[in-house]
Amino acid sequence: MTERKVAIVTGSATGVGAASAILLADRGCHVVVNYTRSRQEAEETAATCRAKGVETIVFQADVADDAACRAMAQAATDRWGRIDYLINNAARTKFNPYQKLEGVDKQDFLDIYAVNVVGAYQMVRAVAPTMKKQGRGAIVNDSSIGGVTGIASSIPYAASKAALNLMTRSLAHVLAPEIRINAVAPGMIQTRWLRNGLGEEQYEQFLRVQGTQLPLKRVATAEDIARVLVWFLTDADLITGETLIVDSGIHLGQLPPYPGADSR
Repeated sequence: MTERKVAIVTGSATGVGAASAILLADRGCHVVVNYTRSRQEAEETAATCRAKGVETIVFQADVADDAACRAMAQAATDRWGRIDYLINNAARTKFNPYQKLEGVDKQDFLDIYAVNVVGAYQMVRAVAPTMKKQGRGAIVNDSSIGGVTGIASSIPYAASKAALNLMTRSLAHVLAPEIRINAVAPGMIQTRWLRNGLGEEQYEQFLRVQGTQLPLKRVATAEDIARVLVWFLTDADLITGETLIVDSGIHLGQLPPYPGADSR
């Protein structure tokens, strides 16, 4: 019988992280479900994974804490002797209008970077020795279209995701050939995280507006993004250092007029 693969998904109590953990379990992977505060939701996600016939560890850890990152990786190797996949999904933001420059301060930047950039780096560093020893592993960073276009929940968040995208390229050099690392940059996603950040009324309005403006006319679900994240882990054997935009085409902007377009 083929040995089951092992995956760590940070921030996997809810949303994209939970959907990714469940999809990996569906693919037969043992999973580490990580949470910071949402223990009940993490246990529910783990129960869904176990119902698919795999083993699951529920691990509380703030990825901004390097010791916690190393402990989470160690828990996986102690239990299963291997780590095949890592999804860096844990993220932090502060919702703030870009025009309101006084709305964010130095501490906001430090707190957001500590999770979105440093935390991702620390998790990569924690799992890399095991993956290198195995001779094979794959990592994917859950980034944001904000790191490409600069438009997101706040300037610090967008800047952190741009840093994550560049860090992905840098790490691709040093982790190869044993480990592949890529990033996915989603646009708007229908999640509780965004709903809580915007508020119910603004969230519903934003969904309606985006649904009409997006070239593909559909706002992504957590499951949509999870499928892309897991694809990078399991099927993209010759891809590393890439950031893939998954945003229903919003980054394309408006189609410019061309000469003679209205001459009929």
